[in-house]
Amino acid sequence: MTASTVRPSSLCHFEQYMKVRLTEAKDWMLLKQVRLAALSDTPTAFGVSYETAAKYTDEQWQERASATAGPEFWLAFVHGAPVGMIGAGLSRENRYSLIGMWIGPRVRGSGIASTLVEAVKFRARQKGHERIFLDVSPDNGRAANFYLKQGFVFIDEYEPLASYPHITVQTMVWLANGAVDQAGGSAS
Repeated sequence: MTASTVRPSSLCHFEQYMKVRLTEAKDWMLLKQVRLAALSDTPTAFGVSYETAAKYTDEQWQERASATAGPEFWLAFVHGAPVGMIGAGLSRENRYSLIGMWIGPRVRGSGIASTLVEAVKFRARQKGHERIFLDVSPDNGRAANFYLKQGFVFIDEYEPLASYPHITVQTMVWLANGAVDQAGGSAS
């Protein structure tokens, strides 16, 4: 699912199709625009601050967009305009992790977030990963409930959010086979 065109019934009010695709180096300005909008809109939901990301050089944004030195990013478009993003890649712990999920306020609840998560699930399977990890604050009810509906479950791992250490995030995991124990492993 490197690119998909979908029209869920909840998107019927949009005149054109929604498209999700992996970013390329040429998309760096779009990725920057969406990422900074996300960090401005919901600053305590991410592991990096707006101030830090705003200081990235054009070359750093190009590297991010092309996934040459880190996670891959997908952008969601409606009417040709970027309205959301998601990223995924290997963490320091060598876990395939979902990161940077954000949907613009105008299109929240439209099905775009589910489509972005499906793109990451598809990519994880393509790369041979049976698990996807993410961190979310259990106090962020909307996000936590969304991920639960996507098949993720909370496991007993907590850590401070890097950009706001007073906020604790909890790890969630999704398994391709659907069975998870509380340690994040396969249930027997």
